[in-house]
Amino acid sequence: MSEPRTLNVGLIGAGRIGSSHAELIARTVPNAQLVAIADPVEGVAARLAEQLHVPAAYTDPAQLLADPQVEAVVITAPARFHTGLVEQAAAAGKAIFCEKPAGMTLEDIDRVQQAVEAHGVLFRIGFNRRFADGFPQARAVIEAGRIGTPQLLRSTTRDPGLANPAAVAPWTIFLETLIHDFDTLNFLNPGARAVQVYAVADALVAPEYKDAGLLDTAVVTIRCDNGAIATAEASFSAAYGYDTRAEAFGSGGMVTAGDLAASTLRYYGPEGIAVDTVRADTQSMRGAYTGELQAFTDTALGHPSEGPGVEAARDALRIALGCIASCRTGAPVALDVVGAAR
Repeated sequence: MSEPRTLNVGLIGAGRIGSSHAELIARTVPNAQLVAIADPVEGVAARLAEQLHVPAAYTDPAQLLADPQVEAVVITAPARFHTGLVEQAAAAGKAIFCEKPAGMTLEDIDRVQQAVEAHGVLFRIGFNRRFADGFPQARAVIEAGRIGTPQLLRSTTRDPGLANPAAVAPWTIFLETLIHDFDTLNFLNPGARAVQVYAVADALVAPEYKDAGLLDTAVVTIRCDNGAIATAEASFSAAYGYDTRAEAFGSGGMVTAGDLAASTLRYYGPEGIAVDTVRADTQSMRGAYTGELQAFTDTALGHPSEGPGVEAARDALRIALGCIASCRTGAPVALDVVGAAR
């Protein structure tokens, strides 16, 4: 009996999230083998490759894409490089998993779609909450009609710290943080589309960086074509832990997902009840990251598994761009007129 086939994966971008994904591919996804890492910063890829016993390390992503051992690529480079890397990977015939966002404009998403379709390669986008415990189960409850007609939805991301405000690019809170919540709201309102957004944002955590373009706190209201009203909120300063939760309320009930407890442990003492909480996305979402990478690997190996692709990337980015337009105008924005952020 032949051994089950494994997928040879190369990873581009060995920063914080890239290092986490690399470790999961190398040690946790059973039918994936990490065979190459690329990062333009001298020594970064080599150090991670040595740590994970990966045979090849490059400073130029083009070298990784030209490596005949690499069948699939995981893109965890900075967001501004995603579209170009997807195009290069598609031209090299690699299956592609790309961290969010797939591009910074809707024109970028068009380029992604054209590339993957022209070269006939698999494309998945890293919307991890679709794989986080409770979220797919919530979707199943909604699809079964158990909450009735969706009326109110909510998704929250509260990050426990803003280590370097100067390094946060303008509009990051929409394009790279809340974009997860926008996809979550789309996921929990199946068959519906967002049609209008109104966003309010400010620098409440690090106000001294506001003039440099920092926004660290935001609330977004979204109207959907099925009548539902959704809210997404984010903060870069949750003192109590990494907090990602969602809720869908309907005519017949409500469903929630997400819990920041680090375990089922509860301490009961004279001062009350204490719960340890998760402190980073790599802790809270470890299972979700593994799940999305597993689904990508299975699909690339010919065992199709559901996962978000180009249209999910486009739908969430359109909301994010609408938020930017709303912040600039101070008014609600119809999403059918949203173009690129400039």
